[in-house]
Amino acid sequence: MTTVEIVVSYTGQPDERALRAVNSVREVYGIRRIVFDKEAASVRVEYDATRLNAAQVRGLLRRAGVNAIVETA
Repeated sequence: MTTVEIVVSYTGQPDERALRAVNSVREVYGIRRIVFDKEAASVRVEYDATRLNAAQVRGLLRRAGVNAIVETA
């Protein structure tokens, strides 16, 4: 397993539906941790790079309703 962490900025505040959908993203095999930082308008995702890549993680966030715009780290 190769653990990678990315920080993705987002626009707008995720609504209740999006936050519930993010809980289902946590169930995706390879996602290890998701942490929101409301003040920085970003979400930090730790994932297994042998299972997923950054583009797939951003896609999961977008489908959950988080308007992920820029990977910052």
